[in-house]
Amino acid sequence: MSNAPAAAPAVQQQAELEWIQMRKDYTDIHAETTREKMERKVKENPLVPIGCAATISCLGYGLWSFRKGRRQMSQYMMRARIFAQGFTVVALIVGVGMTYAKKDEGKK
Repeated sequence: MSNAPAAAPAVQQQAELEWIQMRKDYTDIHAETTREKMERKVKENPLVPIGCAATISCLGYGLWSFRKGRRQMSQYMMRARIFAQGFTVVALIVGVGMTYAKKDEGKK
């Protein structure tokens, strides 16, 4: 019976030491900020932000043209917006494919 109470504090002390060691091991890891992640993603696939900017530009100018009563230009810009959205989606798919291809090369 005397061994049971002595074993519990030893186990607890061991768990505390493991926790302290784990905190020491993980203090050197740098957590990526949102800005750093965005910069990294733009460097990996710069066509996606370009497509997003084109989509927003076409939409904005198309809505402005619609408000001014320029029906022809408004229709043209809405069609351009669809093209820009398609470009963005294709760029996104190609970027994801390239990222996975790089990961597969790294594993080999």
